[in-house]
Amino acid sequence: MSTLAVKLDAHAVDVAVDDAALRFVLADGREISAPLEWFPRLRDASASQRKNWRLIGQGIGVHWPEIDEDIAVSTLMTNR
Repeated sequence: MSTLAVKLDAHAVDVAVDDAALRFVLADGREISAPLEWFPRLRDASASQRKNWRLIGQGIGVHWPEIDEDIAVSTLMTNR
């Protein structure tokens, strides 16, 4: 029997990128991250290009139009 009071919802609601990692904030409050090295286009993008993103598919992923990069939430949640 589960005592978890929160319904899990793995849709992104916010995104942050720094020189080390890509971080997604999920609708259920979880935060997941992955090394920026996994995503060369994003790693090599300028700070302003990294900040220019939009959610796609109601938060199942994120798109960066200036560098033509799409990253799914599921990508960060699976082992590589």
